[in-house]
Amino acid sequence: MTQRKGIILAGGSGTRLYPITMGISKQLLPIYDKPMVYYPLTVLMMAGIREVMVITTPNDADQFQRVLGDGSQWGISLQYKVQPSPDGLAQAFILAEQFLAGAPAVMVLGDNIFCGYGLPDLLQEADKTTSGATIFTYQVADPERYGVVDFDRGGAVKSIIEKPSVPPSNLAVTGLYFVDETAPERAKNVRPSARGELEITSLLKSYLYDDALSLQTMGSGFAWMDAGTHDSLLDAGNFVRTLTERQGIPVGSPDRVALDMGWIGEAKQKNCAQEKNLVERPTALHLSKPSDNVTNAENIFNISAEKHQTSLILSPRKLTAIRRKSTGVEGFMEEMHKANSS
Repeated sequence: MTQRKGIILAGGSGTRLYPITMGISKQLLPIYDKPMVYYPLTVLMMAGIREVMVITTPNDADQFQRVLGDGSQWGISLQYKVQPSPDGLAQAFILAEQFLAGAPAVMVLGDNIFCGYGLPDLLQEADKTTSGATIFTYQVADPERYGVVDFDRGGAVKSIIEKPSVPPSNLAVTGLYFVDETAPERAKNVRPSARGELEITSLLKSYLYDDALSLQTMGSGFAWMDAGTHDSLLDAGNFVRTLTERQGIPVGSPDRVALDMGWIGEAKQKNCAQEKNLVERPTALHLSKPSDNVTNAENIFNISAEKHQTSLILSPRKLTAIRRKSTGVEGFMEEMHKANSS
């Protein structure tokens, strides 16, 4: 099997974040202490991907190259491609066809953030698939904002519906797609939608109709966020800061992932960190409203406890009391640690 290659789609004009994005790419905005693009890049790296193409706008290409370079500092190769106009997510596979050169691919959207224990294993398992496509779904409170999976009575995937007014389920398709080498040709056969774009849902449906679409659901141990709005951007930064102060989980750092993968040595990793004055920080979570922030804090807190075999897991009664007593993410994490030390 030809080595899979990665694509980060960092195009678009980021109108949902105006006026912030009138002078800078959305994917270069900070998620606490790192540029947003670091998070999808580390997802690809955790999947074992070492050749990556960043697709962005004509105005932003130079900025991405200044931020990311050629990737050699992380033991990977980064190339860049301009998307003249935002004509749909599926267009990325057409633009990257020469780069892919017949290889399977994994594409991640530049404003999507993933984290969770076991994420590298989940990604590397998907990478083993030699044909067809694999998508990842996540339960959300506002499915009308996303592409949503529709199931038949037997529980099999029947269709994928883009931003439905009446969602058939609350499982949203995340911005992470593993596809085989047929993706560029399939994308060429996609007809533009009513809004004139080559929709990713249409590309995925072509795999579904060929009985070649696999689905992985990210459970409560994982977190996903589409950081494309003012609220979600702020939530992400706040959550990263909270987890940084309380957990110190090194997620979202290309330096650390490259070191863990054995692509660079410890001395080079330290040099990279010193040059950027970088302190290791964790990633953000999928947050749609304040109550979800607390739920995800609870999940990560408990899973971290299980991983490290500590006594951090609290009883349901105690968790309920903490929920009532605390206000927001900061308050929840503070009360969790007070409860654990008592």
